[in-house]
Amino acid sequence: MTEAEDRKPQSDEAHSAFRPPGGVVASIDGESSTTSEFEIPQGLAVARHAGSESETTSEFALPDGVDAPPAGPAEDTEGSAFTTPSTYSAWSAPNAFTPASGFPAVNLADVPWQDRMRAMLRMPVAERPAPESPQRHDDDTGPAVPRVLDLTLRIGELLLAGGEGAEDVEAAMFAVCRSYGLDRCEPNVTFTLLSISHQPSLVEDPVTASRTVRRRGTDYTRLAAVFQLVDDLSDPETQISLEEAYRRLAEIRRNRHPYPTWVLTTASGLLAGAASLLVGGDVIVFFAALFGAMLGDRLAWLCAGRGLPEFYQFAVAAMPPAAIGIALTLTHVDVKASAVITGGLFALLPGRALVAGVQDGLTGFYITAAARLLEVMYFFVSIVAGVLVVLYFGVQLGAKLNPDAELGTGDEPIVQIFASMLLSLAFAILLQQERSTVLAVTLNGGVAWCVYGAMHYAGDISPVASTAAAAGLVGLFGQLMSRYRFASALPYTTAAIGPLLPGSATYFGLLAIAQSEVDSGLLSLSKAVALAMAIAIGVNLGGEISRLFLKVPGAASAAGRRAAKRTRGF
Repeated sequence: MTEAEDRKPQSDEAHSAFRPPGGVVASIDGESSTTSEFEIPQGLAVARHAGSESETTSEFALPDGVDAPPAGPAEDTEGSAFTTPSTYSAWSAPNAFTPASGFPAVNLADVPWQDRMRAMLRMPVAERPAPESPQRHDDDTGPAVPRVLDLTLRIGELLLAGGEGAEDVEAAMFAVCRSYGLDRCEPNVTFTLLSISHQPSLVEDPVTASRTVRRRGTDYTRLAAVFQLVDDLSDPETQISLEEAYRRLAEIRRNRHPYPTWVLTTASGLLAGAASLLVGGDVIVFFAALFGAMLGDRLAWLCAGRGLPEFYQFAVAAMPPAAIGIALTLTHVDVKASAVITGGLFALLPGRALVAGVQDGLTGFYITAAARLLEVMYFFVSIVAGVLVVLYFGVQLGAKLNPDAELGTGDEPIVQIFASMLLSLAFAILLQQERSTVLAVTLNGGVAWCVYGAMHYAGDISPVASTAAAAGLVGLFGQLMSRYRFASALPYTTAAIGPLLPGSATYFGLLAIAQSEVDSGLLSLSKAVALAMAIAIGVNLGGEISRLFLKVPGAASAAGRRAAKRTRGF
């Protein structure tokens, strides 16, 4: 080729990016000579890590024969936050997620399932221990995930509708999922909606299911049966298949209430009569309050059969006791008519919903707590409306009711202790409790009133502090009994707080408002609210104290029960 031909412009193909430059000998084998960018240049020796077979280096390795620049001072190379220190070695880098010693082992085998599930719900997802041995199934693959989630939601619905706290409902739902091998589950409980999500792995789509709680009822026998089912599912020695769990759940739903309607009506009358004795009434007052409460209960059943909301049912049920008290005053019968009205209020105050609402707030379920407390407020307003209507007409007719009268001075402690136990017994029947728990909660109510009477009447301590101490003892006893029987604490606590409900403070506040003394009426109602909050906080605190000092291993102990840690709201 001549020099002229060499300088002749060539075609575009000659300038291809893949054409070897001038002076470079092309490969004579028929294969491509292109290599990876991570290939080590020829003549560069790289020290291999012990036990490693890889000889690849970075693409920024110096070519053969090129000297490295002199190293600068240490403060220059390590001054940046993004520069690795001189002692750092990529071959011996520490583990990015797991400590060298590993995560501490968590022993939750010998702890009641309530504490196990509550402790794991408060753990980060990455630190939760592996699930226990799952329940036995018909095949090796296990049950379908949607069916397990459906069973979990149905169990949570019965617990939430029965008045159980949101944290305990989440713990039960989590226990059911883990018993069938679904450990990556996240339950979520609000006042009317239950949802649960399961994600098998980080690369698979999550499966989410939800269920709406539309109807609530009070049946602690059904609640205890659901707790027993969850306890059997959580027991590794009791193997229950998914079909068997569905069958038991259907039997629980179809189970009739343990007490007939006439027993419930009689129990409401006995509760009002016992409350009237508790605040200083006599035999006449007892039977008057009993008759008024029974009449109000029948009217409430009639309104419920006609489809009226619970707001109007409570208002109608509060009218007969107030009307009987006004009638006794107008007929100049020498009795404490205020005790009759107070006894009727005891049978209507929503103590169960109040305790559950405050408990949800103290455990961090603020949406559910706000909804429960709003429900309590509506019930309270309905009772206020029903009683105020009767009191207003009574005052217009000339009834002389004294808002400054003293009720329950503690002069007859034996009668009041008997009345408190009778009130707790009637309250337990109204809550549809199991017959085996009625005696225990009756004694618990008597002990609670003894503590309150000793502190308030004998020790002259504030009624709010006395109520909180008595309610704390009730909560402690209920939590101990629930751990002993592996059941819910509600059947042992709710009925026992009946004697502590602020019936008299509520009545005197309403009476003062009816007589146009709004300031004193609001003061008395604020006292009733303070007593109600003292009951709820005392019950919850008693349960937390029992968990704090009971000797349990692993993360279920006081040190391992994690909770939100915030300072001054931040």
